[in-house]
Amino acid sequence: MMTEVQENEVTDYLIFQRLPLDILLEVKDHIISQISDIQRKDHLNFDEAFLKTKRLWEDEFKMTSYSIFYSELIPVIVKKIIKGNNNKILKKSLLLALISFVINLLLIYSSTSKEQYALFFRIQNSLFFLAPIVVWAFHYKIRKFIRTDFKYKGKLFYTMYQQNTGLLMICLMSMAQVITKDGNSLYQFFKTQNHEELISVVISIAFIFTLQTFMIFGLFNFFEHKKSLKKLQNFLQPGF
Repeated sequence: MMTEVQENEVTDYLIFQRLPLDILLEVKDHIISQISDIQRKDHLNFDEAFLKTKRLWEDEFKMTSYSIFYSELIPVIVKKIIKGNNNKILKKSLLLALISFVINLLLIYSSTSKEQYALFFRIQNSLFFLAPIVVWAFHYKIRKFIRTDFKYKGKLFYTMYQQNTGLLMICLMSMAQVITKDGNSLYQFFKTQNHEELISVVISIAFIFTLQTFMIFGLFNFFEHKKSLKKLQNFLQPGF
């Protein structure tokens, strides 16, 4: 049976490896189980079994880059887990952004004038602008856990999703610029078949599609972050 002191030693070791807290707790359970198995099978004391376990995990804790989402190096195991989750969430985000693009096309062809489409354009993109504001307003109690500079013991992200919630603020500022536009170049291109501004239209479509994709991606990460925080609630008490 592992003592509290020994368990804290495992925790401190994992904190040193810079794992997000939600991943840390999962890895901790595996490591504690491995240490116990090694102690039982090899008849070793805690220190010897812990050292052997560390060697088994060495490759997983090597630092690597994930420059798309992290400016600093992260452990290999963290990259594997986060990359897998990001890919799943990104696929969902791309699908929803594609649906939004199709809706935009329908609004263009159903509009009777460029002024009417300008209204539809602003309303559609305003929904993306308002979404994170509404989400933050209804989740103000966990706002400190959303900041990327708020870390467990000043060292670790609380969850693997916390880093990506920062995308919402970046997308929000960009979306504020989009809703000041009228979408006239899109209307002229698709509705009147005016292809004089082809490059401008392609850039606009790509920018708005990318912006909406990452806004949705950020929202998915926010709710996954919130879900993970609930699982950490008992561990974080009473400071949660």
